[in-house]
Amino acid sequence: MKKSLSRLALAMLTLAGVLCTAGPVVAQVAGGSTTVGVAVVESTKVAMGWSVKKTLMGKTIYNDAGQKVGKVEDLIISPDKNVSYVIVGAGGFVGIGRHDVAIPVSQIQDKAGKLVMPGATKDTIKGLPEFTYANDTTKRDQFIAAADKDIASGKAAVASLEKKSGAAAADAKARIDVDITALKSDVKSAEAKLSEMKQAGAVRWKEFEADVSSSTARLRKSVDKAMG
Repeated sequence: MKKSLSRLALAMLTLAGVLCTAGPVVAQVAGGSTTVGVAVVESTKVAMGWSVKKTLMGKTIYNDAGQKVGKVEDLIISPDKNVSYVIVGAGGFVGIGRHDVAIPVSQIQDKAGKLVMPGATKDTIKGLPEFTYANDTTKRDQFIAAADKDIASGKAAVASLEKKSGAAAADAKARIDVDITALKSDVKSAEAKLSEMKQAGAVRWKEFEADVSSSTARLRKSVDKAMG
């Protein structure tokens, strides 16, 4: 038995020596004659790393207390070709109270095949800034469409009140005109804030989201009051 173990240990040491000294393995790149050199030791490291398909994508992330805190939705590879962030779906479901957040890969541990983020909770994950793709304008487009709709509704309310004012008695007309003035002011403010967002482009639109949301909310409230 001891001799068998000794032989096994010697074989492992020999293999380790081969891996450390082996030269590059030439691999053919599909679709061309270009070759790339991949050292055997590098191939071994790749085999020991995380598989996106088998280990990461769609997997649940737990905290060190065994509680579920999120789900892996994507990986982000930085320009220097390193995987920098795990994109995690936090809270709720897609489109219903859920948003994606970016978490550095270094904060995720593999413990016996389970992805663990020590110290995390659902609330801390959900409280992280929402992650959006730099070239994904879907949310921006939806936000702008909703703001444009609010502004159009405000303008329609102004037109309706102006028509009503023209046929109203003096006392009623004065009250309606006050509402018209307030509505016009809110419409103008919302248009100005939305214009700033549009001029900022797709990259910086988030910087203006709060101001636009505030102005359109105020506009909706004015419309409800005036038309109620």
